[in-house]
Amino acid sequence: MSSSHITLVVGPSGAGKTTWIREKLNNLDRPTYYLNLGEGTTPIDATYLAREMPQLTPLSEREITTFITAPNPDISIYIELGFQIDLKSLVLPIEINNCQKVAVLPPETRQTEWHDWAEVIVLGTPSNLTLVQSQLWRCAITGQILDPASLNTFWYELTNGAYGNVQRAKGIFDLADGSAFYFDFVAGIPDSKYLEFNLPRWLNDRPNHFSGIEVLGEKLDESAIGQTLENSCLNDIEIAYYQAQIKDSLAEIEEDEP
Repeated sequence: MSSSHITLVVGPSGAGKTTWIREKLNNLDRPTYYLNLGEGTTPIDATYLAREMPQLTPLSEREITTFITAPNPDISIYIELGFQIDLKSLVLPIEINNCQKVAVLPPETRQTEWHDWAEVIVLGTPSNLTLVQSQLWRCAITGQILDPASLNTFWYELTNGAYGNVQRAKGIFDLADGSAFYFDFVAGIPDSKYLEFNLPRWLNDRPNHFSGIEVLGEKLDESAIGQTLENSCLNDIEIAYYQAQIKDSLAEIEEDEP
């Protein structure tokens, strides 16, 4: 494979790496694959991109080797590196050593190792991230359905300092009405981003697609975050009740349609 079809993207948390990749995907008409190195078992970015961009296929770390060694000039691969990855100790397969290297950085960023490493510098989102001793808390909640009011209260508390100094938070949540949302918060930007995915409503038991949350900050009360999130989730009886209500409401709408 020509290395020109493989792009590595680096930058600090909240700078807009995933947003930049999505913008690039809008202009591509070839099959495209995506890997986020460092996401682990909480593939929030991969899930977000795949749901928004049907032409994109997420890859696991185990799958990437096959793609970068098989010659196929008709596909593109974007590899996003987590902000916590040390570029000095990063060892890349020989097949992608000469790929395009892009750093997405806030406009005010001074000279960093990202500048030295990248071939292309992209101005991203202004950021007020000033973490001295950062904490990264992640939690997969696949199968959980949340009460919307409780989720809104939790997110407001989370992003306004109730559980510590949160600088970055993002999550994918399934709600009681069968919808699924992407939440995104960056300190210094006035409002969180809320995006409803264009998916069929999930109205039969617990969903089997991924949902989860990632929080970056300092002095985080991780147990309190986890407990409050758990308290926002519905039990089986509540799930069955709400799903029955939504189904009845949708059935009435269909009956009223000419």
